Order: sequence, then C-alpha cells, then structure tokens
Amino acid sequence: MNILLVYPEFLATFWSWKHLLKFVAKKSAFPPLGLLTIAAMLPEDWEKRVVDLNVRKLTDEDIKWADFVFVSAMIAQKNSAVEIIERCQVLGAPVVLGGPILETEDSCKEFPSVEHFFLGEAEETLPGFLSDLQASQEKRVYSSERFPDIEISPIPLYRLIDPKDYASGFAQFSRGCPFECTFCNIAHLNGRKWRSKSPNRFLAGIDAMHQAGFRGAVQIADDNFVGKIAKTKEMLSALILWQNARGYPFEFTIEAPVIIADDAELMDLMAQANVKKVFLGLETDNPECLAECQKKQNLHRDLVADVKRIQSSGLIPMSGFIVGFDSDHPDSFVEKMIDFIGQSGICMAMVDVLQAQPGTKLYEKLKQQGRLLRASVSNTDCYPNFIPMMPVETLANGYKKILQKIYSPKEYYKRIREFVSEYDSSKRPRIKITMWDFRAFMRANVWIGILGGPKVSYYYWLSIFTTVFSKKWRALSDVVALQIYRFHFGKVTEEIVNA
Repeated sequence: MNILLVYPEFLATFWSWKHLLKFVAKKSAFPPLGLLTIAAMLPEDWEKRVVDLNVRKLTDEDIKWADFVFVSAMIAQKNSAVEIIERCQVLGAPVVLGGPILETEDSCKEFPSVEHFFLGEAEETLPGFLSDLQASQEKRVYSSERFPDIEISPIPLYRLIDPKDYASGFAQFSRGCPFECTFCNIAHLNGRKWRSKSPNRFLAGIDAMHQAGFRGAVQIADDNFVGKIAKTKEMLSALILWQNARGYPFEFTIEAPVIIADDAELMDLMAQANVKKVFLGLETDNPECLAECQKKQNLHRDLVADVKRIQSSGLIPMSGFIVGFDSDHPDSFVEKMIDFIGQSGICMAMVDVLQAQPGTKLYEKLKQQGRLLRASVSNTDCYPNFIPMMPVETLANGYKKILQKIYSPKEYYKRIREFVSEYDSSKRPRIKITMWDFRAFMRANVWIGILGGPKVSYYYWLSIFTTVFSKKWRALSDVVALQIYRFHFGKVTEEIVNA
C-alpha cells in the first residue's frame, strides 16, 4: 500500500511566518506534525511519502503513485486543500481528509469528492479505518465521541522530512484546555479535559526530533501548556536535565494563559528549560469584552503588570488580540487597543477581527440571533463572518488603522524599548550564537538596516545601538529577532490593508 501524506500550503498570514523565512534560509516555519504522527500509526510495511506544499510542489507523479492521499489541513490552508482534492479526483486517487478544517460533520459537505473523513483525533479514528479497510468495509466518515489518552500517541516519523527545510521543530506535550472562551473551538476539537504525556514520553519525542537533526527553535503545539501546573512543572524539571546534558540544543515556544504570571516557580522552570517565547491569549483589556467572551481567567487582573512580570522572568510574551466584540465601542476601540499593546511592550502582537468558528458558543449564539453571514472564517479578513454591533466598515477600517499603527517602525521601536526595560535574559541559560544566527543578523542588517527604507532602517539601527549601549546589551540577539518579526508583520499588514 502506497500512502501519500500531503500538507497544504498556508496563506500568508501572521501565523505563516512567510516573510521571515528568508532571514533564516528556510522553506517553511513548521513541519507537518499531525501527518508525521499519522504516518507512524500506519502499518510498517506500507510505503509512505510526505509532500509539504510549503516546501515543494506536488506533482502528478506523486498522486499517481499513491493508493490513498491523506490530507490534513487547518482553515488557513483551505484553498490549497481544495486544489489538492480536485487534482486527486482528476487523477483517480482517493482522498482521506482530516484536521481542524473539519470542525463539524457539516464541514464534510464542502468536500463532496473526498472519499473518507476523519473527525476528531487520529488515535481514535485511524484504527477503525485501517480495520475496515482490511475487511473492505470502509465508511465515509470516521468520528469519535471521546478524547484519547495521548500517552499512546506514537513518536512522529521525522525521517520522512528534511529538518533543514524548517525554521522550527514541532512537538506536543498536551491537548485540551479547561477554559470556556466563547470564540475558541479548542473545547470542541480537543475537549476541556487537559491530557498530557508523561515526562518520559514527551522527552522521547524531543529526543527523536534531536536525533533527526532539528536544532534551535521548537514550537510546543499545545492548546494550553499549563492545564495542570503540577504536571507541567514535573515535565519542565525533566526537560531542564535533558537540555543541560546536551548543551541546550532547543529553545521553546509555548502557549499559556496570562495566569502564569502568578507562579514565579513555574516561570523560573520555564526559563531554566530555555522556554523563550510564551503566546498569551490577552485578546483585549476591555472588561466588558472579556466578560462577553467568558474569558474569566483574564478578568479582574492588571494585564499589563502581568506581562511585565513574565518579561522580567526571562520570557518573551507574544499575544493574540481581538476586535469586533459586541462590547467594543466604535468611537474608542482603535485607540484603546493601540494603547493596550503599546503599554504591554508586546512586540509580536497578532490582532484579528473576531470570527465565529463552527463548534463554538459564539457561533451558536450568532446563529440563533440571525446574525451569522457564513460558516467559513479567514485569518486575514478585515470583516467578521457575522453582523457586528458597530457598522462593519467602522470595524474594518479601525482594524486596518490598528495594524498600520502598531507595526509602524516608530511604534514598534517604542514597544521594543518598553520590552527591553523589563526583560531579564539572564534568567535563561546563556547559549552560544550559532552560524545560522550570525547569518540571520547579517541578512537583517542588509535587508532591514540598509534596504528597508529611511524610517525602517533608522529605527532598526536605533533599536540595535540603544540596546548595545545599555545595561541590557545581552538582549541584542532578541532585539534583532524582534525586528525580523516586524519585517514579517509589516508585510502581512500591507497585504491586508491593500487587499
């Protein structure tokens, strides 16, 4: 049996990191972790190939070779996924489709030519498909009512890809999130019960990634890294030992709620394990909006002070922000969001217009109210997929103003200075600068510092020199990295504004 596992191409969004890849000479940001895990679950005697369209083109010969084409996709990959499915239909290759793109069973109706659908986690759905396939009794839709113990999840088959193609490794410690944010579909996709691997199982995957040749950045693909803080601390303690024994080959990015600011021991363990970036779902500092979306964990807190504590612990916060809540005031939401982001010193601020995703409480509420316009959502759309309370053009234009302001060279420089004033990089292990780091620095000097245009170049060099000639000079490599991120965010902003 020949199995072709295809990962669709990402749109150029904040999350694709497309415009920063040239600085690190990589083809894509992350490897297709889900497909590599599925490959490890397939029979050993089956032939398997992975084609990541973010790395190379899919050929007709690839498709003709396959007995089945497995496609896993997220919403931001939908256009590419549709093209893949159409090509497979023309060439007679049956498609098996899964991933977050299938949020509900109704989503399957959008892909009429797909042979089989997997709804839910593959550890539950794939075994049934393989058993039915052997008996020639395959069903069209495979779904599960329960969430599996991810301790049984196999180590991804990293040998099917070339680590040199990717800017970051990808690993997973847990799934699920106990919170109930109305706009988030994690509870629907992965459940509210937080499930984690044992430290030994997680480290086995990290070790396999290390042996495959990955080095440097690693994204831990968890919905909530700290769903059970005691278990996370246990894992971090083991990870510190693993990192120390190997000279700290990895620096990690995780996703966690802002409440980590309350636990100094947790943040210290993260820093010692060389967790570098923490994605926080701050969304907004408007308490009415937070109450509206049931983001209770962010209510009754000084969110800016929380961010400062996280920065002073040696971690680099990044965050998502949302506009378009019913409680957002049309006359003030733009200025309030700009001020909130500026005061926080969060440089990597991903701002989105609120979208109602199928499977969320928000989706059901808006559907009942007759305000839903379409089921599909977009990560780069200035317009919501529902009728907002404020005039829709006010929302769209305000969103564009926010992006243009926060990613202007001057405002971004101000946030870098705000960040550096609180940041304490000495809390993390000191890692030698690699040749890859040096090359990225030199490319940034040319592409941003010389060719970036007068304003961009001026604030680039100003951020460099004000850091070098300060007590925080050890943060220089982080400041350069943040300027490279601004290059990416700036390009995506231009694409959104000019669309």
